[in-house]
Amino acid sequence: MINEIKKDAQARMHKSIESLQLAFAKIRTGRAHPSILDSVMVSYYGSDTPLKQVANINVEDSRTLALTVFDKSMIQAVEKAIMTSDLGLNPATAGTTIRIPMPALTEETRKGYTRQARQEAENARVAVRNIRRDALAQLKDLVKEKEISEDEERRAADDVQKVTDQATEEVDKLLAVKETDLMAV
Repeated sequence: MINEIKKDAQARMHKSIESLQLAFAKIRTGRAHPSILDSVMVSYYGSDTPLKQVANINVEDSRTLALTVFDKSMIQAVEKAIMTSDLGLNPATAGTTIRIPMPALTEETRKGYTRQARQEAENARVAVRNIRRDALAQLKDLVKEKEISEDEERRAADDVQKVTDQATEEVDKLLAVKETDLMAV
């Protein structure tokens, strides 16, 4: 019973960290990376489809992405979807290839993205703490129902705290890496 609670808490904390990594992938740095376009949806024959399902995304150089659209009739729709996304990108079409130059980040936009990254990291920390709170509440319920002793609950609570500390440490490491990425010129 105690192990199930600890494993569940650990798995949920791991999912929170994965969610943070996805959020960080959407925050663009000065470099071109295909994951920047993960949130772009294209209207493909009436239904919204992720961009990576209608086009092949490649990194041409450090500041340019190249897209090869599978269905040539969709080039206009892909271009429109990229322009209307809130990424601030302007695609340029050359025949069947769409090139997306990454604009250089100004100091102000770097600071804004850093603030956004810190906010995402704080949201992940809050999620981890909420998971810890839920696990501790489950342990207290087991003590009330006399299924485990108070000593077992204390030991399990210490284990949950260790898992929480590890998850928080991982969030801090990911944030540090993203901040250095954002501030690199």
